[in-house]
Parts: sequence; structure tokens; C-alpha cells
Amino acid sequence: MSELLDRRAIRLAETAADRDDAIRRTGQALVEIGAVDAGYVDTMLARERSISTYVGEGVAIPHGTLGGKELVHRDALSVLRFPETVDWDGEPVTLCVGIAAKGDGHVELLAALAEILLDEDQARELREATDPSTVIRLLGSIKEDSE
Repeated sequence: MSELLDRRAIRLAETAADRDDAIRRTGQALVEIGAVDAGYVDTMLARERSISTYVGEGVAIPHGTLGGKELVHRDALSVLRFPETVDWDGEPVTLCVGIAAKGDGHVELLAALAEILLDEDQARELREATDPSTVIRLLGSIKEDSE
């Protein structure tokens, strides 16, 4: 999974006014590394309006709708940490992991992310990460474990 994670898309000291702002920032990181067209961010917001991407333990995994796949250039992740938390429909979110996937890759990525989030120690380490190397190590280890 680490090859999907460009260091420039790891931002660990972000702030956001609200949930939608956090999603926009998460999507913009994917735009800036060339993984998606700018319009993909709108599909991430549309997805959130239809079903929450909050997964628990202070983590949300925003991603686009099926229609947004045509705006994806390559599979990629963005990881944004909000130390002051963001109100996500009543839940405090510290970490947003944005997903861009062309085919069905998002299913595999969601499963791999779920694996790390189910490990209490690794999930906490990811939520508290202040160094991009920590994020790359934690997310990179999932792919090695699943191969």
C-alpha cells in the first residue's frame, strides 16, 4: 500500500471548519499529487451526503462515488490528521484517509485500512502520527502482511 501513498499527500497538522471542509482538503491532496481530477472532490462530498464515511475511533475514509471513478488517474491515498478534531455528524474525527481507486481497488484498500484500524495500538499510532514516515510504515506494513 505504501506505493499508493505519496509523501506530499500526508498532512498531519491540518485544520478544517467542518466535515465538508475536511473532505475537500482530503480530496485536494489527491488532486495535488495528480491522482484525480479536481471534480473528484465533488464526488467525495456526494458520497458523504448519501452515506457517512466515518468508520469509528476518530477515523473517516472519504472516497468518491462510482461515477467519480472516471476522474481517477491512478489509485492513491491521502492521509490528513486534524489534531483539533472535526465534527463528523456528532463524532470527533482526527484522521481522514482519502481513497482514489480506478476499478474495484477501493474494496481492497478499505479492507486493508480496516485491518490496521482494528488493531488498537496501530490505530492509535496512526491517529497520533506527527511524522509522515510513521504513516508510511503503518500503511505499508498492511500490504506486506496481506501478500
